[in-house]
Amino acid sequence: MRGAKSAKWVVGAAVVALAATACGSSGSDSKAGGSNDGVVRAWWGDPQNPLEPANTNEVQGGKVLDMIFMNVKEYDPRTGKADLAAAQSVTTPDQRNFTIKLKPGLKFSDGTPVTASSFVDAWNYGALVTDKQLDAYFFADIEGYDAVHPEAEGAAPTAKVMSGLKVVDDTTFTVRLKQKFSTWPDRLGYKAFAPLPKSFFTDHAGYLDKPVGDGPYKIVSYTKGSSMKLVPNPYYTGAAKPKNKGVLLKVYTDSAIAYADLQAGNLDVLDDIPAEDLAHVKSDTNGRYLNQPAGIIQTVSFPLNQKSWNAPGMDKVRLGLSMAIDRKTITEKIFQGTRTPATDLTSPVLGAAGGYQAGLAGAATTYDPAKARELIKAGGGIPGGHLTIGYNADSGSHKSWVDAVCNSINNVLGDNKACVGAPTGTFADFRNQITKGEMTQPFRSGWQMDYPLIDDFLTPLYATGGSSNDSHYSNPAFDKLINRANAEPDTAKATALYKQAESLLFKDMPVIPLWYQNGGAAWSSRVSNVTENAFSFPVFTNITVGNG
Repeated sequence: MRGAKSAKWVVGAAVVALAATACGSSGSDSKAGGSNDGVVRAWWGDPQNPLEPANTNEVQGGKVLDMIFMNVKEYDPRTGKADLAAAQSVTTPDQRNFTIKLKPGLKFSDGTPVTASSFVDAWNYGALVTDKQLDAYFFADIEGYDAVHPEAEGAAPTAKVMSGLKVVDDTTFTVRLKQKFSTWPDRLGYKAFAPLPKSFFTDHAGYLDKPVGDGPYKIVSYTKGSSMKLVPNPYYTGAAKPKNKGVLLKVYTDSAIAYADLQAGNLDVLDDIPAEDLAHVKSDTNGRYLNQPAGIIQTVSFPLNQKSWNAPGMDKVRLGLSMAIDRKTITEKIFQGTRTPATDLTSPVLGAAGGYQAGLAGAATTYDPAKARELIKAGGGIPGGHLTIGYNADSGSHKSWVDAVCNSINNVLGDNKACVGAPTGTFADFRNQITKGEMTQPFRSGWQMDYPLIDDFLTPLYATGGSSNDSHYSNPAFDKLINRANAEPDTAKATALYKQAESLLFKDMPVIPLWYQNGGAAWSSRVSNVTENAFSFPVFTNITVGNG
């Protein structure tokens, strides 16, 4: 997930997919992972793109990358803290030049060695403009990035590799950044920075058919639209060794079907509970349910590449629409306390030190019908006279809240046709429209943090050219503050600058902040030790199977 930041999910993260994409739970795969084989059967949605680390910026692809790759650093499942993983050390004399020393003897799941070149070659591939990787801008802070990824549309690169990356020996490489960047090493747990085996380059099609990583699991089979089977990687030497015999990720088109499978004993872990079942999920599962804060925020984005939504005065309309949404009622009635009205654009899990500030949005997220009507009228009214909010239809959860948001806006405007939901069939199709810049209406969006720092909620999403800047927002003042914050060696001072940049977003309103989302999951009696990390992914390595 990313952009002018160096930086997510992406994601991170992160763009949050609360949806699945392809078939139901019937067929031979629904019975795979029987009661005695020690394999965890879990809900999944097909990823938007093939599983190249630097080309994955949505949650379902990120879920797999977390299982099959180990980076220089990894994020603690409980706190999100970036700890050394593949690296033995990351050192710097000046916060600009970094030396990364890998642990000896690391191997990919195909038995080939993980070397310094595995990282350097992967990062160069991710950055090169002709490789067309969605997360390319994660590497933008490395010296030489501009040569491999020129800013001008359609411009050819003048180099194939970044000058700031150097292999010293098999276990050592150096990185020189464009400027000082004190928190840069903490980004290295994001999977865009994962190493790649030689087979990725020598047999790219073969790799895409069955990706090879250096993490706790390896992929043994994948049928798009059906399932993916993973088993423990015998060459993995990291700290997160699986306590089960594998994971079967099962693709569902409808979370309601998945919920029924969970109750019937055909599914073990479901981390997309349908909104209509939240009120009784705990009793349905005899208490096998968790609901905890996660680094996720949900929003509605405006397509600012469309003149109708970026005309003079539209900032007032966008602000007015935000103030027409009764977040408190929606989160209480529909989400049963699993969402909290957003009052900034980060997440409470960051804490004050990480950059979260309750109320930073001020009036922008306050339900105020009179002011909302005033602003919408002053800005010239909703383009075309009515509002549609796009969402992917393959998750019933989205229709519920989109309808509720529209009802709130309609009530404020006194017009029951002022706002309606506009579904797109699958998450993949929905995301493709967005990433290609073809979305002409406001649309549901969300962000799952890549790492627990404020800039991950800002730079990739709102910096000019950001890799997940789906709204096509651009403000030179915002970009300048982000660049100043990136270069500030004092973390507290950097965070203050990021907050200044965030404050500009509540004047320009490229998105409507809706609510912070908790991580939630329910599980069958067949499995134990189900937890979620700070990013809301199930910690699959810790799950045990009763008879496994």
